[in-house]
Amino acid sequence: MTPAPVIIAVDGRSGAGKTTLAIELAARLRKHHKVSLFHLEDVYPGWNGLAAGIERYVTTVLAPLSRGEAAEWVSWDWENHYDGKSRTTLPAEIVIVEGVGAAAASARPLLDAVVWAESSDIERRSRALARDGSTYEPFWDQWAAQEDEWLATDPVQDHADIRVLNLADGTAPDDVLRALQYLPALAAVLLPELSARRGLQLHAERLDYVPDAARLFDALYGRSPNAVWLDSSLRTDGPPAERSRFSIMADDGGSFGQDVRHRSGVTRLTTGTATVSTAGPFFRWLDAVWGRRALRAPEGYPCEFTLGWLGYLGYELKRETGGSDVPSDIPDAAMIFAGRAVVLDHQEGSVWLLALETPDAAEWMDLARSAVAAAAAGATAGAPSEPGASAAVVPGTKPAPAFTGRDTEHAYKLKIAEAQREISEGNTYEVCLTTAVSAAVPAGPDGLDPWRTYLALRRRNPAPFASYLRFGGLTVASTSPERFLRIAADGGMRAEPIKGTRPRAAEPVRDRELREDLESSPKDRAENIMIVDLLRNDLSHFAVAGSVTVSRLCAIESYATVHQMVSTIDARLKPGLPRAEAVAACFPAGSMTGAPKISTMAILDRLEGAPRGVYSGAIGYFSLSGAMDTAVAIRTLVIRANGAGGSDLSLGVGGAITADSSPQEEYDEIRTKAYGVLSALGADFPES
Repeated sequence: MTPAPVIIAVDGRSGAGKTTLAIELAARLRKHHKVSLFHLEDVYPGWNGLAAGIERYVTTVLAPLSRGEAAEWVSWDWENHYDGKSRTTLPAEIVIVEGVGAAAASARPLLDAVVWAESSDIERRSRALARDGSTYEPFWDQWAAQEDEWLATDPVQDHADIRVLNLADGTAPDDVLRALQYLPALAAVLLPELSARRGLQLHAERLDYVPDAARLFDALYGRSPNAVWLDSSLRTDGPPAERSRFSIMADDGGSFGQDVRHRSGVTRLTTGTATVSTAGPFFRWLDAVWGRRALRAPEGYPCEFTLGWLGYLGYELKRETGGSDVPSDIPDAAMIFAGRAVVLDHQEGSVWLLALETPDAAEWMDLARSAVAAAAAGATAGAPSEPGASAAVVPGTKPAPAFTGRDTEHAYKLKIAEAQREISEGNTYEVCLTTAVSAAVPAGPDGLDPWRTYLALRRRNPAPFASYLRFGGLTVASTSPERFLRIAADGGMRAEPIKGTRPRAAEPVRDRELREDLESSPKDRAENIMIVDLLRNDLSHFAVAGSVTVSRLCAIESYATVHQMVSTIDARLKPGLPRAEAVAACFPAGSMTGAPKISTMAILDRLEGAPRGVYSGAIGYFSLSGAMDTAVAIRTLVIRANGAGGSDLSLGVGGAITADSSPQEEYDEIRTKAYGVLSALGADFPES
């Protein structure tokens, strides 16, 4: 008896291409493994024998193979319509079973992975009849009825680890093989494939151009369903300049492109035509795909992003870091894996093209090189930076969205009073209370174009951590000034919390007075120092002893619409510790919860009564170099397509409540924070 094999079932309705998929998948796996392949059509007892065939397969084939024993089974003679010869299937390191019912309920306890192949009804019928010709045609409806009956009580597709849209173009086997590598149950047996995935080669090329960034993004990614622009749009001196040096543009195209969405404990990753679902904490999944260095930066390349994952971590991931489980109506995390990207170095006035080695890498580099040159020529000529945007809304030229508040002014002030009661009872000493304003924009000539909306936001409120994220019908347009956490490839860690805000004034003297008022405010300094202490504690869990330092405390930084109080905490990650767990230890940002973090999050859940979604989470990258850099998702507009051609808009706002907070001043502060985004849309803060 050999050790029990890993068993992969390829299921799906007739004509979905299961047989070809299984054969091609087996061929790829045989490069590193011994593989057995079993076809269920060999045991179905006739055209009316689906249920009986599944029973035969489970008892005489699957059960012994799962024990590492040879399977002795009786084949079906399709010409004579009777039992045929006895046959033997030997176990192997990997066994692939394919056919209708391969992953039936009675089989699933014995399987390590289930792949469900999908195809349209028309394609399935034509594919099946082309394969089996006139033999199958008289029985197509009869067999299809059995499949309907079986799936009505046993919806295998809902239990599949991987679902693949089999286009019969040769892409499905490679897509499924990549997807299988994300299943924890197969990690040990697929070590050779995983090692190959980590043995990546990076091509990098520097171009001495200063392109119009918006024009370049639109040219390369304007038609990409999933794309990310980490847009350091602020040009200034001092600490914000360091945070604004690089902009990163990418989509999930190319051979390595993938996108992932996590919701309520389930991570769904799409690679090409295949989607793999895994249950478990997202930060554990993130550590498995990111938490070790796979690529070093090329010679002379100054940025720590060497391709990898880009996107957002939503606030509701707090369920994994001590917070309660609050379901959200959007993904708790959404990211793409970029196997190629464009990095703009604003300090050096150059552009870097990055691409993993693939057959199509050279073609993409040529395309990107041309797009950079064209965008640079457009910038020199002073051409508008909005080509390709639709004729839908350009903010300021159509009726502005009419926002409504989740809380009236009176209701928000009552929540402030309740937060102060919790403080007085010793349950917390700072509560970062938030609310949201939202608007529904109809389809048609008064509709809203997310791309042009973002361009308006970045013009109105440039920021070191601005970003534009597009995930299908979900768009995130952020002008965040606040870094959540950076981990460098060498283990250096940095957090830069913001606590304390004043509006900008057009008149210089008044503007200076507002800045000085913030700088000298005991309340704002107390709020900021509380969060600094919280983050020092968060970082210390994964930091080298004695490495946690505060290099800036309560410094003032000025942006287009606000003055902010900012501090900087540095530390060094202990060697060998899981990097994603270090991120989780700091998540969500203490500047968006209050302190102590866990008990205060519970108070916030009760007071706010709604999920925050993207707002208060983090936006940024997780690089193959082992580095990561993320911003706190504030000043962030979330735009969702409503399915009828219109859009639903949401903007989160909030502030830190302490024992001596003035309810009126706190309410005025959320209006100030919302102004930078709402004014770019020509909209007003809702009147209570």
